[in-house]
This record gives sequence, C-alpha cells and structure tokens, in this order.
Amino acid sequence: MSLLLPHHDGSPLYVSNSAPELGEVVRVRLRVPEGYGPLRAVRTRSNPDHEPEWTDAEVIGEADGWTWWEAPVTVGNRRHGYRWLLVHEDGTVEWLNQTGLHRIETLDAEDFALVAYPAPPAWLNDAVMYQIFPDRFARSAAADERETPEWAIAAAWDEPVDPVMPGRSQQFYGGDLDGIVEHLDHLERLGVDLIYLTPVFPAASNHRYDAASFERVDPLLGGDEAYVRLIEAAHARGMRVIGDLTSNHSGDRHEWFQDALGNPGAHSERFYYFRDEGNTEYESWLGTPTLPKFDWSSIELRQRFITDGDSVVARWLKPPFGIDGWRIDVANMTGRLGDVDLNAEVRQLLRETMLEINPDAVLLGESTNDAASDLQGDGWHGAMTYPAFTRPLWGWLCRPTGAPYLDAQGVERTEPWFFGQPIGGIPRYSARDFVDAMTRFTAGIPWRVRLGNMQALDTHDTARFATNAPDDVVPVAVGLSMTLPGVPVLFAGDEFGLVGEDGEIARTPIPWGTEDAPGTAERLALYRDLIALRRAHPVLGTGGLRILAVGDEGFAFVRESAEETVLVVAASGSFEAALDEALVPGLARAERLYGDLELEGGVVRAGGPAFAAWALPGVAVPEGGAS
Repeated sequence: MSLLLPHHDGSPLYVSNSAPELGEVVRVRLRVPEGYGPLRAVRTRSNPDHEPEWTDAEVIGEADGWTWWEAPVTVGNRRHGYRWLLVHEDGTVEWLNQTGLHRIETLDAEDFALVAYPAPPAWLNDAVMYQIFPDRFARSAAADERETPEWAIAAAWDEPVDPVMPGRSQQFYGGDLDGIVEHLDHLERLGVDLIYLTPVFPAASNHRYDAASFERVDPLLGGDEAYVRLIEAAHARGMRVIGDLTSNHSGDRHEWFQDALGNPGAHSERFYYFRDEGNTEYESWLGTPTLPKFDWSSIELRQRFITDGDSVVARWLKPPFGIDGWRIDVANMTGRLGDVDLNAEVRQLLRETMLEINPDAVLLGESTNDAASDLQGDGWHGAMTYPAFTRPLWGWLCRPTGAPYLDAQGVERTEPWFFGQPIGGIPRYSARDFVDAMTRFTAGIPWRVRLGNMQALDTHDTARFATNAPDDVVPVAVGLSMTLPGVPVLFAGDEFGLVGEDGEIARTPIPWGTEDAPGTAERLALYRDLIALRRAHPVLGTGGLRILAVGDEGFAFVRESAEETVLVVAASGSFEAALDEALVPGLARAERLYGDLELEGGVVRAGGPAFAAWALPGVAVPEGGAS
C-alpha cells in the first residue's frame, strides 16, 4: 500500500520554531499532494486552556507536485496541542493528527504539540549512545589489587554468568572505570559519542542500583579519581558521559536509610515511607527490601537530592566531574505511591536544577511502558522506553529458538523472555504491526521529545536481541535504530553478537581479543557502517518522517529536510514498494548509501531480510516557507 497523503510533523520543514516562548506565534505548515481535494479550507484547531481555538491556513505555493499551506498558531500553554482540519469542496471533513488522517474528530492527547519549556541540548539529536554495565565491560590492572567485597561472589572474566540467585546479583567480575578508559579506542572506532554508565555508586550488588551512598564512586570501580579520568578522557575524544541515578529509591545500606531504620524521630525518617511506629516496616521498589522507596513529600530530601548547590544531582554535574546528564532509573514510579503522585514535581525540579548548573546537560527518564503522560516536555528530554520501538521490533523480527534456560529461581524455562510479560513468549508481528505500534506509542508525545527517546535493540534489563533474532535480520534491526526518529542505543556487547536469555543473563563480560574472530568481525563492521550512516546524515537526527509504503514483511519511509532526504527500505521477507516522483520527489537522483537492493523505475523489491538506504535531494519548499 502506497501512502501519498497530506503530511505534517514537528520537524523544521513544518514548524518555524520548535522552542517557542509562551505567547509567541509559530508558523506551522501542511504539505498536500497535487490533486488531493479540491480543498475549500485548511485550518488548525488548538486547545489553549482546554478551549478550542481556530486559525485559517493560506497557500504559500507549490513545489514538486505538493501544495504547501501555512497557518499561525499562538502558543498559549507550555504544551500547546494543535491538529489540522481539511475541508473538501464536497463537504467531506478530515482531521490530521500524529496518528494520521481521520474522518471523525480526534483525541487532544494525540495532537501535534509545541513545547514552551527550555529545549533539550542540540547535541542529543546527533548522539549515538553506548550503554556500559561497569562490572562486565573491562578490568584494568588495578582491579587485580582490590579485595573482593564481603557481599560478592568472585568470577573469572571468562566464567559464564550465573542466572540463579544469589549469584544473579552477587556474581562479581570486577570491571572498573579505568578498564573503560583503556577501551575508548574501541568506542571511537565504532563511532559512538555518548556513554551511558549504569550506577557507579557503592552498593552491595553487581548492578549497583542499591546505592549505599550517592556522595562517592565505588572504590571497586576506582573511586572518584577514576571517574574523573574517564570523563576527561571521553571529553578529550569528543564523547559525552551520562550517569544513572535512582530517584525512586536508595539501597538499604544507604546512610540515610540506616539512620532512620528502627530509629523513630531520626533526621532522615521522612525521606522514606515507614509504615510502623518503630520504623522497621517500609515501602520498597516492587517489594524488594534492599530498595527502600523515597518519599518525595520531604522538603529536605528534595534539597539534599536535587535543589541544593551541593545536592546529589548537582555534585556530579559540577567540576571536577562534569558529567553531561542523567538517566533516571524507574522514573515512571518516582514520587508515586497509591493516591500520592509527585512525579511531575520531581522531574521538574530535576530539570530546573540541571538548567541552572549546565543547560547543555540531558535528562532521560526510564519508563518501560507507555510513557506519553510523563513525556510532555516539562521534565524528561526523552525516555528509555520499549513499546514504541524495541518490543514491536522483537515481535516482527525475532524467531524464538526454544532453547531452555534457568530463571532467577533456577526454574527451567522454554518460552522466550519478553520484557516480563506473561504472554507465553514473543508475539508474532508483521511489519505493519511494527509501524502501527510505533505510531500509537509516539502519537501522544511531542515531536521534540520523541527525538530524545532511546531506541535500543536491548539494554541491561532485557534479553539480548540476538538471542532470538536470526543473523540475517540483525542489519534490519540495527539499521532501523539508526534511521528512525530517536537516539540509537547499543548495549555494550551487541557489536560482538552477544546473547543472553533474560535481563540478568545478558550482562555478559565483553570478550576482548575476539574482535577478529569469524562472525564477530562482520558484526562489528555492521555496527560501524550503520553508525557512520547515521552520523554522516544529520537528517536522520532531526528530519521529518514520512511512511511511504507498508506491507506484512516490510516498509519504506523517508527522513526529510530542506537540505537532504534519506530513503529507507526495511524488510524481513518478500516486500515490494512502488515509488514515484509524486510520492518521493527527487527519486530519479537517488544515490545508494547502504545495502544491495535495487531501485529500478521507482520499484524496490526484497526477497528476504534486507535493509537499504539512498540519499535524495532535500525537499523543495515554496518561497516564504521553511528553509
């Protein structure tokens, strides 16, 4: 099915200013294909203060078979939603919002949206992220001199990951921060430029999400001095580093919690939810006693964690550390418990503090399911979230092997792990399902925020994508992560082809020294080539998105700007897209960027898994339109 339809998105082609102030007039544009209509009128419908407001659009010209309409929208609220109304000469009415064209009225939640909060740092749109789980990345020589802590079960670097508790959280390989420094050449060769480290604070687990303090780096990682060395070395190479912070909870060994545990009246008792008079029972993350939950109604907690000049958030953004932002763990649960919901207050405080210290720092929140209600631009610049990309991609491209594995309790499982959902394994989706899911779960998110969402094939909390994905679909998956709107993410080891059946088993030590091994060398080359594609074409970071054709086993789309267009075809099997100059202006001048599919007479055919991209001229905009 080919999709030659009116189009609008939040990219610079269609929106004159993505970072407006309240009261500012933004010019928004609609692109209508020749012969669509005729149209009697085109209007925008906004909803400032939840009261509809209308503006009339005017034709500003034609270019390459498209008519361009433009309308003024006055920004009345911090999140200012708007949609398009198309009135045909025969009386037919259509509405255009972020889910597409509709014959009936649409939901305000799915409107296009202008955001009048301070804009995210521009560098985020160009970034390719590399996630590191420090215990499993690399050991420096200094690690050999450190004693294994009392909580840990020591493991040799080539020893298999223990999937069963207590080894699941206590198995300790001893990776450290200087080990990362020693392998920055590897990251530079890959082409990544944003390092995301899972927590580095002292804790009693290999994952360190149970922080015993937020004031220092774990000595097992090399301490504060090693953190400074890593950040400085990364910055010297043009890379940025962001940290991981648990705003939902601390560890049960944290000094704040220990001061209050069993000690009514303690200074820090209001930092947590104690349920009894003796301060021995308390709320924790999903009932995990080692992760006591913060009570964000405490003004002092807010001060010490976020707002004070020497707060936890501020300390690591300032010299001598100077990290480039935070990924906030369990951001979706932070400040929420029963009828209490302080989440918006907390995320806004985080954003305000970071703006004061370093306006160029990024703030990303973990929200593993539908994140739209929290992603309206007031706090998080984007999210680590799975339903808009990762989960539907697995459903489309993965083919479970059925190999058994042991879960945390040592029970043998045969159904593949699928993000903790008890649905009997990985669902079977088509390419059409993937596109529908991507549309559904981004429709409620302003375009500017969507560009900050992390697009990972897997993370430290999931099974490895390659575990259940045939080798021939891996280029399709990696290619889509690099070309669809959002921040591409590699979990360290993806480029080595590592596998793992669930989110703990997948935390495998990096097999350094195998880079030239058969299979690994090809996988590394794949990642380098596709990252290079992303970095060579800025339109893949900020350009608009137009879906051109969708089938059961593939789809085609373009990322567009006035400067360049990139055409992409992704297929899992037999797929054909018939394109023409009306649908894709400049198609005759397409230049191959990646893949071996042929584009003959506007028709592209795939007989099996394939990923391909072509460069086309930028979009022609009439005089007076975008530039």
